[in-house]
Amino acid sequence: MNEPIRLIVHPSGAAEIVIDRPERHNAMTIAMYESLLALIGQCGQNPAVRCILFRGAGGKSFISGTDIAHFKDFRDGRDGVAYEALVERVIDAVERIAVPTVAVIDGWAVGGGLVLATACDFRLCSDASRFGAPIAKTLSNTVSSRNIARLQTAFGVPRVKKMLLLADYVTAQEALACGYVYEICGQGALEQAAHTLAQRLIALSPVTQKAVKESLRRIVVEQNFDDEDLIEEVYGSARFRDAVTAFTSGSSK
Repeated sequence: MNEPIRLIVHPSGAAEIVIDRPERHNAMTIAMYESLLALIGQCGQNPAVRCILFRGAGGKSFISGTDIAHFKDFRDGRDGVAYEALVERVIDAVERIAVPTVAVIDGWAVGGGLVLATACDFRLCSDASRFGAPIAKTLSNTVSSRNIARLQTAFGVPRVKKMLLLADYVTAQEALACGYVYEICGQGALEQAAHTLAQRLIALSPVTQKAVKESLRRIVVEQNFDDEDLIEEVYGSARFRDAVTAFTSGSSK
């Protein structure tokens, strides 16, 4: 029996974190969230990992959010606060990954799955993919303000209202048109397209990528423009000095 969440590290430098619970449309349990956090930590400690792909198994769903069975034992609103705090830990961990991240979406990206995909740097999807959080029709719960801010930045306010207030879905083509999705692929071509994008990202400067990712996280989630530490780290790096030397040496010939 497959583990519901697992890590694959490829020799290319790309790692895959696979959500493999297709019989439940890749719905997340609390144990799976904790496993996801642990696998992100493993990747962060492995210098061979230069890009992380998140994908769901089964060909029908990326991640369909949290397994609804988790909510049966909620007693009051404080349980909701604790739950949203857990979700924030996971999404924050994804956003803080130093290397580029790609959500590989084949099918539905719903609820927490939509937010996790939004926390990634790029999204590729199959042409049948749909994006939404129909909680106004299903659970009558809500999404945290931080996650609404993430969705608003990625989709724009009108599409967020369409998903959250109208319980409607954004199609793959709509997601591509607004820039949320980087590329739409046929289902059979999705995996190769993801690895091709990963190799493009791996070929570029990890120093620049890390700084830009963290700047964007601070701006979107914290409305924080403090960046002296990031600038100091970049301009003080060996990668920067070596690049300047290589560029000026090449220009002088």
